[in-house]
Amino acid sequence: MLASLPAVEPPPSDRILNVPNAVSFARLLGVGVFWWVLVVADNIALAAWLIFIIGWTDWIDGYLARKLNQVTKLGKALDPVADRLMIVSAVIGGLVTGVVPAIIAIPLLVREALMGVLTVYLALRGGGTLEVRYLGKAATFALYGAIPAFYLAAAGFLENLMLVLGWFFGLLGLIFYWYVLVEYVADARTALLHVKSLSEPDGLTKENDAGS
Repeated sequence: MLASLPAVEPPPSDRILNVPNAVSFARLLGVGVFWWVLVVADNIALAAWLIFIIGWTDWIDGYLARKLNQVTKLGKALDPVADRLMIVSAVIGGLVTGVVPAIIAIPLLVREALMGVLTVYLALRGGGTLEVRYLGKAATFALYGAIPAFYLAAAGFLENLMLVLGWFFGLLGLIFYWYVLVEYVADARTALLHVKSLSEPDGLTKENDAGS
């Protein structure tokens, strides 16, 4: 009996309008709603639940893309953008309002800034986009538990419990976040070396091979 070969996923398409991308766009719009709730409505508790809902629906667009065979280049780019934009917004909003402790917020913002620089540099050098690592997803989910917990504590909802959860998942997510940044730097270096190898003239490559 012949062993069955693993299924090969089709490459991402160039489509823009489909169900998974609509979910991603909705999550992006949710960031704007979050700012309105926090700044205009001054409702910290509702802002907390928005962070939680937007964060924990992160798996839906990816699941639908795979289930419906609608994986797109735009979708692969939108997913991490929606995550980072929500986390950065929640952290900045929490830092300004005194909801999120600075010892958690500032390292998160520095890490996001470094990740943004790395992503832009890689794209400008023709290295494409970085594949999301599972540890990065785990860090994101931990932070999506920690940040709204700090908001709920500030709103007086189970304050002691929310503070414990906020500190636990916040420190855990922060450690994972910085560790996976090192892995992303290594991924970016590998991608740039691949781009460089493709751009080298055949003659030069052969001379280098002969001299080695």
